[in-house]
Amino acid sequence: MMEKSGYISRPESFDDDTEGLLRSALKVSHMRMIVALEDTGQISAAAQMLNISQPGASRMIADMENILGVPLCRRLPRGVELTPFGAALARRGRTMLLELREVDREINDLKTGKGGVVFLGAVTAPAISLAVPAIKRIRKDYPRIEISMQVDTSGVLARELLASRHDFIIARIPDDLNPRLFDARVIGIEKACLIVRRGHPLADGRVVRPEDLTDFDWVFQPGGSLLRRAIETTFISQNVPLPDRILNTTSLLLTMVMVSQTDAIAPVALDMAKFINAGDGLAGAIEILPTAFDIDVQPYSIITARNRALSPAARFLYDHILEEIR
Repeated sequence: MMEKSGYISRPESFDDDTEGLLRSALKVSHMRMIVALEDTGQISAAAQMLNISQPGASRMIADMENILGVPLCRRLPRGVELTPFGAALARRGRTMLLELREVDREINDLKTGKGGVVFLGAVTAPAISLAVPAIKRIRKDYPRIEISMQVDTSGVLARELLASRHDFIIARIPDDLNPRLFDARVIGIEKACLIVRRGHPLADGRVVRPEDLTDFDWVFQPGGSLLRRAIETTFISQNVPLPDRILNTTSLLLTMVMVSQTDAIAPVALDMAKFINAGDGLAGAIEILPTAFDIDVQPYSIITARNRALSPAARFLYDHILEEIR
């Protein structure tokens, strides 16, 4: 529920014909009152919590009931009891007041350099090419922002986003989830490649074709992942049998170990392969196979849950990632 100029939009449980009234007349102070009523069960105690007079509290309750056109509480011999309408409004109001308090705290933290907390999920390529550079830039001005990033498949990340375990993700919306649950902005195409160990039988400088690859072990992401589908589509389009000697894993580390120590082949994001070859550790142990075909994975997007606002810290990271694209 979003605040706008000191007022709030309607609770979802009220009828649509109250929307205009709520937008123009229901104030944050009303939310504090209904929550105080629920907590205390007495108008006098609620008035004391809000530091107003009891007649002022009664007028505020009457104003809210006039705005909504429904009774919010019942007078009892020893206090008040919220009606179902009042309970619904109190529940939404409590959530809104907590969010406002968290926004205020987080903005103050950002002003003082204490930072904030961001939870991000990303598939491999944009994690390397977009998220990491954006995080490095943010660290210069806001060194205390705490960022947690999960690198996984789009299916896992999208479900984590819907479960409110991520602020936003850089991934694709899976086919089995309703796209109306998300707000998505396409930001790039992930290019992939095949990697093998240095000295692999296929790493002799020739350009390999699908038929050259079937007799080797493969390290794949689990079935249904977009990268795996891209490889399988390539084999099928060339009338080449699909690989049947497969290790399935989502672990990039295990993938790299298997490739570097065996003759296994693995498809990975091109940005990841280039990063490994440019760094220490496995640099020199891994090679990118030149192929007669391109491996382009479905475009990825920067995705938020629909109707869920980003915190100030999450908005900072979101905007910096968009800057990396530009």
